Amino acid sequence: MTKPLAPNATIGILGGGQLGRMLSVAASRLGYKTCIFEPGGDCPASHVANYHFQKSYDDADALREFAKSVDVITYEFENIPTSALDILEEHCRIHPNRDALRVSQDRLTEKTFLRDLGLMTAPFATVDDANSMAAAIAEVGAPSILKTRRFGYDGKGQARLKSSEDADTALADMAGAPALLEGFVNFSHEVSVIAARSIDGQVSCFDPGENVHKDGILSTTTVPARLTGSQRMDAVLLAGKILNALNYVGVMGVELFVTPQGLIVNEIAPRVHNSGHWTQNGCTIDQFEQHIRAVVGLPLGDGQRMNDVVMENLIGDDMDRLPDLLAEPTSAVHLYGKADTKPGRKMGHVNRVSPKSS
Repeated sequence: MTKPLAPNATIGILGGGQLGRMLSVAASRLGYKTCIFEPGGDCPASHVANYHFQKSYDDADALREFAKSVDVITYEFENIPTSALDILEEHCRIHPNRDALRVSQDRLTEKTFLRDLGLMTAPFATVDDANSMAAAIAEVGAPSILKTRRFGYDGKGQARLKSSEDADTALADMAGAPALLEGFVNFSHEVSVIAARSIDGQVSCFDPGENVHKDGILSTTTVPARLTGSQRMDAVLLAGKILNALNYVGVMGVELFVTPQGLIVNEIAPRVHNSGHWTQNGCTIDQFEQHIRAVVGLPLGDGQRMNDVVMENLIGDDMDRLPDLLAEPTSAVHLYGKADTKPGRKMGHVNRVSPKSS
């Protein structure tokens, strides 16, 4: 059994957004301090963390100072520069590990990794120029979707192709970035599994949630999801297979398409995940505490679902509904402390709770 970090130890968190904020709150409940590394000022996590390194990811001296001042490092987003990780790893443990970041930072690497594990993915082909685009369309077909291999999220860095005639426009949208053409999947709905693995290899998964997206951004997650017992078991088992293959430590989000042929892996996220926010009011131990437990070496908690929950993201002017949401007797509102409301910006979420039905 790995000896866990003692209470009052300091957890370093790369990134100061809402996920870092909620990780910091969970850490404080377990008696830990948090120190965030985030270039921006007045960020959501800075309001609740103990310390804030407001430095750039290319500031080598600041990275060294940060790494030496904490007892373990984790992160709330996956697009951390490799050069920064090289410096940090010289001085402190990082959970989840570099291999998980390497796989998730590049869609081609990720799809290849999943396929080599024997898991189903959408058909895909690499695209770097007009010639490879033509070859990819011949292999994958259309309709399809062209995605940048790196840095895409919430529908950004993507272009849809209704037919091969859209190829030039889609390729121009990539602005020269290496890309991946993915074939459309005939799925009934999307679900995600929030899974955790401890330093000692213990795996625990929350119930799959059913996701609905609007304009490329997650709108709602509902638990329980529409799945048969065998589909639910398959979802949990494949998530565990991914965690074990990566020797993973922490919480991961695994997005899946439900199809007549089985579950198809859409993507993985090596961090706590938007579709897992329902756990804050649906379980005794939520995804944020589960992640903290994993990275400090504590036993994982019981992720058993206690309630049915519908999580709704509050995006942009959804904040105008705040008085009504706060008045709902079975709703729990979680706000991120962002000062400016902008279209497409996640400002918070609300969990609508009801008695467990199944």
